[in-house]
Amino acid sequence: YAVMHRALLWLLLLCCPMALAHNLGTSYSHWQLTEHGASVTARIPQLQVSRLALDPRFNADYTSKVAAMLSQDLQLWAQTQRCQAVDAQAQLEADGWVSARWQVTCPSPQPWTVRTRLLEQVAPSHLHFVRIDSPDQPTQQRVLNFANPSLTVHPGEAAPARFLPFIAIGFDHILTGWDHLAFITVLILLARRLRDVVWLVTGFTLAHSLTLGAASAGWIVVEQAVVEALIGFSIALVAAENLWRQGQHDSWIPRLFVLTLLAFAALSWGKTPELLMASLLLFSACYFALLKQAEQPDRWRLLLTFAFGLIHGFGFAGLMGELALPRDQFLWGLLGFNLGVEFGQLALIACVWPLLHWLRRFPRTEAWGTQTVSAALAGLGTFWFATRLWG
Repeated sequence: YAVMHRALLWLLLLCCPMALAHNLGTSYSHWQLTEHGASVTARIPQLQVSRLALDPRFNADYTSKVAAMLSQDLQLWAQTQRCQAVDAQAQLEADGWVSARWQVTCPSPQPWTVRTRLLEQVAPSHLHFVRIDSPDQPTQQRVLNFANPSLTVHPGEAAPARFLPFIAIGFDHILTGWDHLAFITVLILLARRLRDVVWLVTGFTLAHSLTLGAASAGWIVVEQAVVEALIGFSIALVAAENLWRQGQHDSWIPRLFVLTLLAFAALSWGKTPELLMASLLLFSACYFALLKQAEQPDRWRLLLTFAFGLIHGFGFAGLMGELALPRDQFLWGLLGFNLGVEFGQLALIACVWPLLHWLRRFPRTEAWGTQTVSAALAGLGTFWFATRLWG
């Protein structure tokens, strides 16, 4: 009965209408400052624009409205006077984003301040990544949001610390990346000792640091949509393993997982890479077979964590690519961003681990809670995998 209950929860979650991704609540702008203003380019997901009841399928003047919205809500101020935005134009991109560019002219000299009011009425948690280039200043990067909506550039001011802003960017990124948080949560649900958590997180950190650096430097180029789908797969597989372990190695758990993959492969035949689907099916079947024969299955989980950490690193690298760091700031930015991600992971563990430790005083409640959370995350990870691969 318990296994069927969790299987039903898993299948119900496959039908849920939510598909959160770690980049859906973000947008980007690049400000090239000149003597009398700036040239601006900006990008925002169409999903975020839809919050304003704008849809390219139903709005004939969609691009002009988006261009007007972006140039209105992303502002440049010269002291207490707002600069004027002109020649705003936008275009749809193939990956579900819309980009815009415009010019800004200012009535008075610097200091200048970039401010965002983007989606403040409908999505106050929206994060806007701003990059400012000017002839006499080093490039500045900042995450703007409802609480910190502006960045001021002072002429001749000493260069700010290159390290700290990127820590904030990495920290904000991991705390708004629900898929990464879900993976870490499902990873530590069955850990009995803090030492086990340290080993798992260390392996995950080392792995994603390697691929984050390699992809950000341009040494490895990946298809981001596939990476995002594989992140969903990683959540589903580890959650299924949790259920399998807690269910005394019930053979129906891996069977259900593999059957779900088979069903998706059949439904998406011709729409998704057949080699990828065959590889994931073989990998999943072999992994559960190895776990069944292993005397110390925790070692296999550590190896799995490292492997999936490599994939998550490519996911983190997507944001680093969007930031387009200049060469003289790349190493500082990469190091700071990576540290920010680690601080975010540690913050999550600091919240979840004491709760899990306390729940162990009530074995039945702990078992029900961890199994239910694992089942929910298995369904959500499968849903992310399917929608992102189709998307």
